[in-house]
Amino acid sequence: MVEVMTRRARVFLLCALLAAGLAAAGWLIDRQTAAIVGFAQVIDGDSLIVAGTEIRLYGVDAPELKQSCLRGGMPWNCGAEAAGALRAAAAGRQTVCRPRDRDRYGRAVAVCLADGVDLGAAMVRGGLAVSLGAYAGDEREARDARRGIWSSSFERPAAWRAKHPRTSP
Repeated sequence: MVEVMTRRARVFLLCALLAAGLAAAGWLIDRQTAAIVGFAQVIDGDSLIVAGTEIRLYGVDAPELKQSCLRGGMPWNCGAEAAGALRAAAAGRQTVCRPRDRDRYGRAVAVCLADGVDLGAAMVRGGLAVSLGAYAGDEREARDARRGIWSSSFERPAAWRAKHPRTSP
């Protein structure tokens, strides 16, 4: 009788471990969101639409579309220039975005590659976005070379947004 209980206990334990393993595997698979693939429509320097999904680039913050910076004492539309640079980087190229999170507006926050080129890294390296940590080396390189916003006086995009809140969604 004791052997039967021991065997039953082992079978029960094995089944419980198997069920837990399958549940964990299912949870992990569910957490890995499928890639979003298509041609990009640029909204601004760090936001785009791919396959009907609005995406914010992971790890970067670009000047807002209406944001101006000062270069040589003269205003220039650094926000429009950032959007133009992202548009040029993605133009006519297959874009693959791998979501990592969602922002407070419900947009996917993703690393996006256009024909294999990391768009976030390209924007930071070109000096048209600041790194939020993910591309610190690229930001250092752009700052040292005085590219883009680093050749001007500018307000960090987050600070600019705080002073100019959205009036409509």
